[in-house]
Amino acid sequence: MKTFTSLLTSIVMAAWVGAIAVFSIQNIEAVSLKFLTFASIQIPVGVLLSFCLGAGMILGAIVPLLLPQPKRNKRGRLVEDDLEEFEF
Repeated sequence: MKTFTSLLTSIVMAAWVGAIAVFSIQNIEAVSLKFLTFASIQIPVGVLLSFCLGAGMILGAIVPLLLPQPKRNKRGRLVEDDLEEFEF
């Protein structure tokens, strides 16, 4: 199952990279990002999308490592001690 998940993830990432490549070839126009009073340098749309995709992949890999993991017992089942105080 882990192999299938890795394969599916690789296929999705390759599809995104391919789509960005096609999109960037078709749109060579330079754009500038503007936020409040700040503006970035003018870069092609494809380069901007590539940076955003790369940043999203890196953050998507790092953020789950920083989140607390749910408590599990020796059998791998979730421990529901925290929910007992909310029972009616």
